[in-house]
Amino acid sequence: MEKNILVVEDQADIAELISLHLRDLGHRVEVVHDGQSGFERASSGEHALVVLDVMLPGRDGMDIVRALRMARSPVPVLMLTARSTEIDRVLGLELGADDYLTKPFSVPELQARVKALLRRAELRATAVEPDSRERIRIGELRIDTASREVHMGAESVPLTAKEFDLLVHFARNPGRAFTRMQLLDAVWGTTFEGYEHNVNTHINRLRAKIESDPAQPRYVLTVRGVGYRFTEERSA
Repeated sequence: MEKNILVVEDQADIAELISLHLRDLGHRVEVVHDGQSGFERASSGEHALVVLDVMLPGRDGMDIVRALRMARSPVPVLMLTARSTEIDRVLGLELGADDYLTKPFSVPELQARVKALLRRAELRATAVEPDSRERIRIGELRIDTASREVHMGAESVPLTAKEFDLLVHFARNPGRAFTRMQLLDAVWGTTFEGYEHNVNTHINRLRAKIESDPAQPRYVLTVRGVGYRFTEERSA
């Protein structure tokens, strides 16, 4: 299905290359070349996906994705970065990006990640209505799927969009063991093996936020030789 995609990239040749290959997938593409225009267009609600460069004139990509999430914009964001260090990639995800690509990247990888993000957004949009108002309690953990808020006791737990989706998927299936590939399919909308490191990264970050001792997790448990499962503990 044709979607509107916004590309925010200041290098004209890269922007044109990205646009060309997204149009090959059958999508409409809008391109802007500076950060302020990128934020204004990304905030419009007219796009199914934003492909966002980190280094931009006027306003950088990190600031844009932070502002979008503070405004509760649900638009999926695929960040492009020339920075290859793990801390830069994790920072983008922490601020609310849904995925990232490090330059230079291959066309098949770009297209695969765009397909995955769009598929996941469609699944979320067509979720069964009772689930969209669901409230889940497990021990001290409380999840409100309508407001997409998580609390641990009285404390609010800030999660990125993907961390929240992963937590909800686990919490809706307590006690069930998932492989990394199954989690990729359910949460990221892809079974591309190259994404498996994303599962490990998100599990580690989720544990750091909801576990009192991430080294001895209470909620997100490791199943040796399989993957992960969520505790079956429930509130009294």
